Amino acid sequence: MENILKHFRLNGEKEDPETVIQNIDSGVEFTGTNLWILVFAIFIASLGLNVNSTAVVIGAMLVSPLMGPIMGLGMGMAINDLALLRKSLYNYAFALIVGLTTSTIYFTMSPLRDASSEILSRTSPNIYDVLIALFGGFAGILAVSSKKKANVIPGVAIATALMPPLCTAGYGIANWNFTYFSGAIYLFVINTVFIALATLVTARFLKFPSKHLSDEHDEVVSKRVVWVVVIITILPSIYFGYDIVQQNRFRQQANKFIDSEAIFPNDYLLKKNIDAKAKTIQLTYGGDLISEAEIDALKRKLPPYGLENIKLEIQQGFAYLRDSESNNDTKQDTEAKKLSAALSERETQLQELKKRVDTIDGQRALSDQVFAELKIQYPQVSSAVIQPAATHDETGSQNVWIAAVRSKQPIIDADRKKIEDWIKVRVKTETVLTSFQNDVSTKVTQPKEK
Repeated sequence: MENILKHFRLNGEKEDPETVIQNIDSGVEFTGTNLWILVFAIFIASLGLNVNSTAVVIGAMLVSPLMGPIMGLGMGMAINDLALLRKSLYNYAFALIVGLTTSTIYFTMSPLRDASSEILSRTSPNIYDVLIALFGGFAGILAVSSKKKANVIPGVAIATALMPPLCTAGYGIANWNFTYFSGAIYLFVINTVFIALATLVTARFLKFPSKHLSDEHDEVVSKRVVWVVVIITILPSIYFGYDIVQQNRFRQQANKFIDSEAIFPNDYLLKKNIDAKAKTIQLTYGGDLISEAEIDALKRKLPPYGLENIKLEIQQGFAYLRDSESNNDTKQDTEAKKLSAALSERETQLQELKKRVDTIDGQRALSDQVFAELKIQYPQVSSAVIQPAATHDETGSQNVWIAAVRSKQPIIDADRKKIEDWIKVRVKTETVLTSFQNDVSTKVTQPKEK
C-alpha cells in the first residue's frame, strides 16, 4: 500500500509557494498585451460561435487569458491576501465588462442572427458543468503549483470554456434575449466560482503560507462568505442537471415503449414526437383506422415503462385524410393538408431516389453491352472500365466518359482511334477519355479541346 500511495504524493514536484503566488499575481492584470489578447480572443470566440465552428471556439479558449484573475481570486482567499483578492476582483470585473461589450458590439454588427448549436449549448448550464469547472480548476492549480507543468493549462482552458459563455451572453444582449444572456452568464459564473474554489482548496491542502487577518471575526466571516457564494452558485445547477437526467430518462423510456408496444397491424408509424418537458407522446400512423379500444389498450401499457400521468396522442394518417374530406372543421382540414403535403413530399423523395437508382442501373447495363460489343470487334481485349465521370480544371468541370481498355496484345493507333470514336457514338457523348494498356506499354488519349 505504501508503494502505491507514494505515486500520489505531491511534495517532490511542488514548486516554491512564493514563486507560485508571484506567477498567479503576474497573470491577474489586464493591461497592455494581456488586454489586447483578451479583446482578440473575444472576437475569435464570437466568430466561432457565429459560424458554428468548434475549432475556432477551441482556439479562442487557448488564447484567452481569463484564467489569471480567477485563480488570483482563489489564491487570495486561500492565503488571506486581501491585496491580491482586491486586485483579482477588479481585473475580473474589468475583463467581464470588456468581454460583454466587445461580444455585444460584434453580434450587433454581424449579419448572422440565428443561434447556432455552439451558442445554444452554452445557455443551459447544469451540475455537470459544475463538475467540469471544479476538476478543471484542480488540474489547473496543481499544474501551476508543480515544477512539471506540461500542457495542462491549455487543456484546462478548453475544458472549463470561459470565453464561449461570456461571448454567448454578449449575443443575448445584442439580440435582446434575456434567456440566452442569463443562461450563459450563469455558466460563466459557475466556471469562475468553482475554478476559484478548486484553487482555494488546493492551496490550503498544499499548505501555502497564509496571511492571518488581524481580526479573527473577519477571518471567520470571509470563510462563510466563500461558502455562501459556492452554495448559491451550485444549487440551481443541481436542479438543471436533475432536470436533464429526468428528460433523458423520459425519452429513453418513451422510445422503448414505442418500439415494443405501439405496433398496430396494417398500420405504419409515420411520425413520433416526444416532448419530455410537457410529458407528451404524439404518434402519427398511416394505414387502417385504429379503434378507440386499441388506443385505450395501448395507454394501459404505459405504467410498466414508468410513463404514468403522461399524455399519449394517436393521430390517424391515411384514415384521417379520408375522414377529413367530409369534415368541415377548419382545424382538422388544416391538419389534413399538412399531413397530405408531408406524404406528397415523401413520395417525391422516393421517386427521386428511384430515378437515381434507375440511372445507375442503366449506365451499368450500357457499360456491359459496350464491352460485349467491343470484345466481339477486338478479341484481344481482355477487360475494360467504361463509365461516366467528370474532369475539373481552372475553367470549371466537364462531363466525360472514361474508357480504360486492357488487351493481351497491343492495339495499333488506328484501331485506338476507331474504338474511341465508336464509344462516343455508342454512349452518345462528345468526349471520351481513353486509356489503352497491355503487358508492354500504356497509352492515354486526352480529350480534345473544344
